[in-house]
Amino acid sequence: MTSWHNKYLSILPEVAQALKEKKSVVALESTVITHGLPFPENGKLAKNLEAEIRDKGCIPATIAILDGLICVGLDKGQLERLAQAEDMVKISVRDIASAVTKHKSGGTTVAGTLAIAQEVGIKVFATGGIGGVHRQAPFDVSADLGELARSQLVVVCAGAKAILDIPATLEVLETYGIPVIGYQTDEFPAFYSIGSGMAVSVRVDSAYEVAILAQTHWNLGLSGSILVAVPPPKEVALESDFIESAIREALDDAQKRNIHGQSVTPFLLRRVSELTGGYSLRANLGLLCNNVRVAAEIAHFIHQQSH
Repeated sequence: MTSWHNKYLSILPEVAQALKEKKSVVALESTVITHGLPFPENGKLAKNLEAEIRDKGCIPATIAILDGLICVGLDKGQLERLAQAEDMVKISVRDIASAVTKHKSGGTTVAGTLAIAQEVGIKVFATGGIGGVHRQAPFDVSADLGELARSQLVVVCAGAKAILDIPATLEVLETYGIPVIGYQTDEFPAFYSIGSGMAVSVRVDSAYEVAILAQTHWNLGLSGSILVAVPPPKEVALESDFIESAIREALDDAQKRNIHGQSVTPFLLRRVSELTGGYSLRANLGLLCNNVRVAAEIAHFIHQQSH
């Protein structure tokens, strides 16, 4: 199942059993718990996302690193620890080895989660929004994009985080040859908003179509993940002008405070939530729950295809 030594890995028994029996498993990242949302909303969300996946007949596998151990699937106590601890680090691909050797604990980013999920054989991953090319800093490109090009998973998201340069992010995805699939939409969603004005590379209207497309992509020997972009539900989606105004103010605040690197995204997400009176947080929670439901449906059909 994996070439990694067991001393580095702790796979929750029900996840290990599901993988062994090739049952439907959906991976979840954990920086949304450690850095994306405040307590106690983060803890409630973590439990809700796992419950949504179970309701669809799949096994959830929240991925994190705790005391230097790469954890694939977390028990109740571990989820609560992630939500409440204030000393958690943000772990991307480059940080995995150092977190293991220094016995650190933290949440894995999209890139970090992808690398670990790929290694243990999980095929479907649900998140909120992927990282990408930052505004005002075109050289600042998220490791998420490179890892999408290396791993082979179906990644369900609500597009790229709206705080990013979406057109530039789509250009990099195209350069890496990553199919950008619009789920029941012709337009790439803008995380909080239903549309960005940018076209997707192809539209599909069902989870079954996604599974067929993904299996065909990999059967043809093509590399990389399949990015499935799902618009946020209408009842929580925000108007583009409203959220854009808050994002620009938050970006100005980040510049004034000289915030850079891995600290930028958590700061911007918190500041945007403040500036929108909590509406962006509501949208974030709603789209995450929607994404895991879609991911679980896709995982079900990928499981069928493998038999």
